[in-house]
Amino acid sequence: MKRREFIAALGGAAATWPLVARAQQPATPLIGFLHGGSQREWAHLIEAFRQGLSQAGFIEGRNIANIEYRWAEGQFDRLPGMATDLVNRQPVLIATDGGTVTAQAAKRATSTIPIIFTLGGDPVKSGLVASLNRPGGNLTGVSGLVNALVAKQLELLRELAPSAGTIGILVNPRNPIAPDDVRDVQDAAGKLGLQTLFGNASNTGEIDAALDGLRRQQAHALIVLPDVTFISRRGQIVELAARHALPAIYFLREFAQAGGLMSYSGNSLEARRWAGGLAARVLKGEKPTDLPVLQPTRYELVLNLRTAKDLGLTVPPTLVARADEVIE
Repeated sequence: MKRREFIAALGGAAATWPLVARAQQPATPLIGFLHGGSQREWAHLIEAFRQGLSQAGFIEGRNIANIEYRWAEGQFDRLPGMATDLVNRQPVLIATDGGTVTAQAAKRATSTIPIIFTLGGDPVKSGLVASLNRPGGNLTGVSGLVNALVAKQLELLRELAPSAGTIGILVNPRNPIAPDDVRDVQDAAGKLGLQTLFGNASNTGEIDAALDGLRRQQAHALIVLPDVTFISRRGQIVELAARHALPAIYFLREFAQAGGLMSYSGNSLEARRWAGGLAARVLKGEKPTDLPVLQPTRYELVLNLRTAKDLGLTVPPTLVARADEVIE
C-alpha cells in the first residue's frame, strides 16, 4: 500500500482557520482519542497510530503531553458525552477510530478542533467531509472504504462456494450507518443474482440467535458487515460460522487469523500509521481542510486453508495464488 499524494487546497474556509487557537497551543500538546471499541481489542492498532506519530518526531511524554483516551466499548450512545468531555479538555486535535459513528460524534462536538478519523466507511457519503481531495472543515483522515468492498467480497465468496445462492448477512441494527450498509449489500447481491437473508445482532446473545436463525432459513454462506461490536466478538462469530458450516468472508484480517474462512480489506495497521502521520502534520501546523483523505491503493485477501478443509471446500488454485496471506 502506498501513501496517496496530498493536494494543496487553500480556499476561503482554510483562510479563516482559527490561527489564534494554534498560537495558544502548549509546547507539549494534549491529544484526545475517541474510540467506539474497547482498549483490549484495539491495543495493537492504537500502537500503530503512535508509531505514525513517532515516525514524524512526536513522542508521548516528550513533545506530546499525553494522549487522553475515551473508549465506548461498542455502546454508541456513550460517544456524544465522551466527545464533549474530550473537547472540554481542550486538546490540540482529536483522533477517532472504531467506525463512522465515532467520527460523527466528534464532529458534532466541535467545529474548530482538528479531527483525524480512521474508519471503514465512506466519509463523503456519511457527511464527514465535503470530498476526499478537499475535505473542508476541521476533519480529515483515513478511509478503508470497506463498505464499498462488499461486491468484491460477495464475488470471492461465490468463487469459493459456488453453490451458495443465498447469503446470510450479519448486521448491527444499532449502528447508525447500518441502513446504508444494508442497501449496499442488497444492491451488490442483486447484481450477482444472489438472495440475501439478514440477521440482526448487537450483543453476544443476539449474535448466537442471529446465526442460528440464518442457518434455519437456509443461508448457504455468510458475510459480516463492518461493526466494532463484531470485531470484539470475532471469536464467537468464527466459531458459530464453523458450527453451522457457513463459509464466511469478513471485513478485517483478524477474523481470518482467528479461524475465519477469509477476509478482504485494506491493511488496518497501515491505516493507523497513516492516521498518526496525518495527526503529526496537523501538530506541525497544517490544516485538515488541506489534507486529502487517504485511502488504500490495494486490498488484501487472507485465506484460511485449514478452515476451508474443515468446511469441505475445494479451494481453486487461482484463488490461493491471488491471496496475500494463506493460513495453512
